[in-house]
This record gives sequence, C-alpha cells and structure tokens, in this order.
Amino acid sequence: MLQVSGLHAGYGRTAVVHGLDLEVPDGGVVAVMGHNGAGKTTLLRAVMGLIKVKVGAVHLDGHDLTAAPPHRRVRKGLAYVPQGQQAFGQLTARENLQLVVDASGQGARQRHDEALDLFPALRELLGRKAGLLSGGQRQQLAIARALVTGPRLLILDEPTEGIQPSVVEEIEQAILTLSRDRGLAVLLVEQHVGFALAAAQHYYVMRSGRFSDQGSGGQSQEGRVREAMAL
Repeated sequence: MLQVSGLHAGYGRTAVVHGLDLEVPDGGVVAVMGHNGAGKTTLLRAVMGLIKVKVGAVHLDGHDLTAAPPHRRVRKGLAYVPQGQQAFGQLTARENLQLVVDASGQGARQRHDEALDLFPALRELLGRKAGLLSGGQRQQLAIARALVTGPRLLILDEPTEGIQPSVVEEIEQAILTLSRDRGLAVLLVEQHVGFALAAAQHYYVMRSGRFSDQGSGGQSQEGRVREAMAL
C-alpha cells in the first residue's frame, strides 16, 4: 500500500522531517504520535503532495507519487482530512457532502449513504449549516466527505482534537469498522495515545522530525509510548 522512504521535507529552507521511513499495509491502521511541533502534519502534507519532498520517495501500490500533484494522489486513492474539523460553514451538511458527490463520479451516492451509516447522527443534521455544528459533528462531516471520494487510504490529522469523549468513541469505532469490514487503510496522526493505540496495529512516535520509537499497536504499549514521547 503506502511506502514512505527516506523522506525529508519542510518549508522553504527550513527542514522539518528528516529521513522518515513509514509503511501502511493494505487495510491496516497505522498511528503516528508525538507532541505539537514534532513534524507530524508536515509528514502528512508531504505524503499528500501539499508540500514538496526534498529527498526521499512516496509510493502507493508500487507507483511513485513523489512528484505527483495532490489531485493525482486523490485519484490514486488517497483522502486527507486535515486538522481542525474543516467544512464550508455557510453551506448545510447536505450541501457539503453533495459537493463531493458531484465531483466523485460513479458510486459516489452509494459511498455517501455508507458514510452516513458510519455516523448516523449526521442524518438528523443534514439541513443544518456546517458552521453551526459542534466540533465533533464537523469532524464526522469532514471524514464522511473524504469517504465519498472512495479512498483506499484515509489520512486523518488529529481527528480527536477538541472533540467530546462520546464522539471520540464513535470516530474510533468508525476507523475500526472501515479497516476491519471495508478493507480501508488508515494513517492516523494523533496525540491522544489511548485512542491511537486502540485503533492501530502499528505505531510510530515522532520527536523533532524523526521517529524515536515504533512497534505493534494495542493499549498495553501505552506506557512505552508515553515514555518515548517524554524522552
């Protein structure tokens, strides 16, 4: 599925991530954890082609996407949900979803319905402007929009940030359902260690733009991960 090799990226002359190697297997959930400023979002933006890779490579199913623009990566099966529960605030939830349905071609309507099955509370909110939704509701809407594109790899940046605990549990369950039942791979960047380890089969800990630790997921690893983040 996704293979990142020797990745160096940053902004202008400022290097942020240094020589990262990362793999996400078909249908697997991989978590990247670390404190603010560790370079997690920069990694995701480089994978999506939103910033240029200085050195290294990004491959999806063996295809080299290192120099590909973001829209080509979306067509190849990547979907990215940035940090911050992003939506078009003046449009209703229904209109936010319909924009993606209209742009996504065959099968988009079915994927729209399947996304709402994951987050049934959204069905009651489709007529409400997205700007009036709670943070958790906007996050569910953002994930639903990404799923309408029919991705093979869903990339989530801090999906639980500022979200009430009940919605965190719903998002965790949705990730597990997508991976287990629908074969969707997920690359998850997260500071909420318990959530990330519960969802992921493999994790990486990032510090100062480098991976300081990695291992198998599961909540039994929480102590080790917290120690690696604190070093």
